[in-house]
Amino acid sequence: MPIKNRYAELHPEIVEWRHDFHTHPELLYEVHRTAARVAELLRAFGCDEVVEGIGQTGVVGVIKGAKSTSGKTIGLRADMDALPIHEITGLEYASKTDGMMHACGHDGHTAMLLGAAKYLCETRNFNGTAVVIFQPAEEGGAGGRAMCEDGLMERFAIDEVYGMHNAPGIPVGHFAICPGPLLASSDEFEITVTGQGGHAAEPHAAIDSTLVAAHIVVALQSVVSRNVDPLKRVVLTVGTFETDSTASNVIAHMVKMKGTVRTLDAEYRTSTEARIRAIAENTAAAFGAKAEVTWETGYPVTVNTAENTVYAANVARSISDHVNDSVDPIMPAEDFSYMLEQRPGAYIFLGNGDSAQCHHPAYNFDDDAIPFGASWYSGMVEERMPDE
Repeated sequence: MPIKNRYAELHPEIVEWRHDFHTHPELLYEVHRTAARVAELLRAFGCDEVVEGIGQTGVVGVIKGAKSTSGKTIGLRADMDALPIHEITGLEYASKTDGMMHACGHDGHTAMLLGAAKYLCETRNFNGTAVVIFQPAEEGGAGGRAMCEDGLMERFAIDEVYGMHNAPGIPVGHFAICPGPLLASSDEFEITVTGQGGHAAEPHAAIDSTLVAAHIVVALQSVVSRNVDPLKRVVLTVGTFETDSTASNVIAHMVKMKGTVRTLDAEYRTSTEARIRAIAENTAAAFGAKAEVTWETGYPVTVNTAENTVYAANVARSISDHVNDSVDPIMPAEDFSYMLEQRPGAYIFLGNGDSAQCHHPAYNFDDDAIPFGASWYSGMVEERMPDE
């Protein structure tokens, strides 16, 4: 079965919403204009209830089916926030806010879910309740956790929850998903190495924190190669390295470096943190220096429930002949993981074609993907709560 015909009719309108969001990007929880527009549209569609301010600036719409005897409630989630990136697309509808752009396609996700909400309000061809969830602060702000902590699942009695993300490099109209871990956890660390500064010509009278820090960076590479099962996945990256000196003839007194750890196996979050602390502290001590490690726990692993993955893949197959239900997991992180920790559900990828990668200043969401994504969102409601 192809995409729903109604979405072909709605396509110009949904594209208009998407372009408006793209032109006016907002960051993290400061998505006030976007959230207000979403709430305005949901009310215009005829949602039975529209609630703002869930998880600070999240918006939730409630749509009751023609029948509600099943007692089941399905949640559908889209993210609304943009990124602090200067756009270089040159599009007619490019960002008007310097230093901000929708470089990850959240404008497309929001527009697709709005399209699904409009369709569901028009048809109500399901037995139960659909809850459309528009989330702030996916890009590092843990908006998914904030909405859950605000009682999202309990307040709206959500039984299952589903989400979607566009995927550059996968053809438009193609879907990809797998059961179990789909996206990695993401934790951050900072290591501060303190030695004893001095003159570059007299290293014997100093403790060279740059040398110590360099040894730590090299030693940290052994964590993945020697402390992780070769069949498991852990990525450890030191992303910054900064001394407190800018002169070539000065031995720095202090060095700071920051990095991330990503894994598909939750147990490695704990063991990797322990290894980083041990390597940094003991390597520094061997040189007579000191290392202090600060660890910031980030998003957990995004884990698709096996049964719900089958449901999500089957709905995708009703829309497209191109569904990969055993795609390899990838190492970016996603805070939809918090919602999947609270309720069974699944997260699926929708092809964005041959576009720039997400988080690139030339990225743009492909509007041709809209009918596929909107069909999938509404299809999850109709298939999981059929009006028999």
